[in-house]
Amino acid sequence: MKPPVYPILMIVLMMLIGCTQTAARTTGLKDGRLPPCPDRPNCVCSQDSSERHRIEPLRYAVTQARARERLLEVIGRMKRTTIVTAEPGYIHAEFRTAVFRFVDDVEFLFDDAAKLIHVRSASRVGVYDFEVNRNRVEDIRRRFAGPA
Repeated sequence: MKPPVYPILMIVLMMLIGCTQTAARTTGLKDGRLPPCPDRPNCVCSQDSSERHRIEPLRYAVTQARARERLLEVIGRMKRTTIVTAEPGYIHAEFRTAVFRFVDDVEFLFDDAAKLIHVRSASRVGVYDFEVNRNRVEDIRRRFAGPA
């Protein structure tokens, strides 16, 4: 008995989409802030006013330079991660899913006066992320606060 063609084609199509995604057009600062989340549940942002998308920023008590260094260490140790931009007050990283290689963009904006790191994590494609972006930020928060 031959397997159905439709599910196989869908899997191949999803893999191709995941592998051919180009740089996100929704990243980067807008008027000194992280962009708000789109009207989809696959994004969280500490600067978003919507309850659905809101997540707490990361906090630090050291210098901004040391907090940035620590954050880059944490991100660098995570699987399937690429640092795209690492400026003194802003970091952009790409996280890829294991199977289909879909890209999530994670951005960090330092507010040294408040000792906060604002964060935005968003899927480039799709609608639902099954809380992957929220869970990723919480994982980064735990690692960032943990021992070096």
